[in-house]
Amino acid sequence: MQNVTSISKICRSIASKSRKNLFLFNDPCTRSFTAVSAGVTSPKFHQPEIPSHFHKWGSIGFCRTSRFATGFNPLQRKPLDSIVDVQRLKDRYPDDITSIWDDYHIGRGHVGLTMKANLYHLLEHRAKECRYFVIPLWRGNGYTTMFVQVQTPIMLFTGLEDYKARGTQASPYFTVSYYTELAESKDLVLIRGDVVFTSKLTDSEAKWLVETAQSFYLNDARYKLVERFNKDAQDFEFKDVLRALDMPIL
Repeated sequence: MQNVTSISKICRSIASKSRKNLFLFNDPCTRSFTAVSAGVTSPKFHQPEIPSHFHKWGSIGFCRTSRFATGFNPLQRKPLDSIVDVQRLKDRYPDDITSIWDDYHIGRGHVGLTMKANLYHLLEHRAKECRYFVIPLWRGNGYTTMFVQVQTPIMLFTGLEDYKARGTQASPYFTVSYYTELAESKDLVLIRGDVVFTSKLTDSEAKWLVETAQSFYLNDARYKLVERFNKDAQDFEFKDVLRALDMPIL
């Protein structure tokens, strides 16, 4: 387990690299590398150099069982109409849709959430300026640090330890998709989280991660930490994130 000072240093290194680099994550669901970078549509992606600090980074608790494949494809969401009957949802009240969506995902290795359209638009706006952040996931007597990448309508979570070990080929542990098909008519955005590695994240942990990540983008005070991470990395301190979440500073 790394101390807060070490985590702050590695986070600053990530933040400074992130402004220049294209992060590639291997998605075992599609068995092809998936790319997330603002404005990138070409299949010819640049694979950045792994930050040197990662080679000094110790284990923070995850075992790696990822499988990798060749080839590059843009990250693609599962279409909403392949999950639910969208036309039937259009005839329901927003509260009913929320209940149906949440109940459908319980106990399935997935997470189902919803948010108001205005909150999604705020998340979308802020993610364009600040795409990366780090979230500590508390487990018993310590925490595992997760790296978050947001490019709406996609949000990705992976472990810092796995990123250190595999660099740009690190697999996401958890992927989140935002569906805006009902935003205008129902003032509702559907959120689906897919736990890629159920051995690394439980459904409840995944739900907590997406809700917590969203809170850092939607809460003005917390968003200042996201801005600092992305724009003023030299001033970023991981302990400030722990304080915001009322977690002990180890």
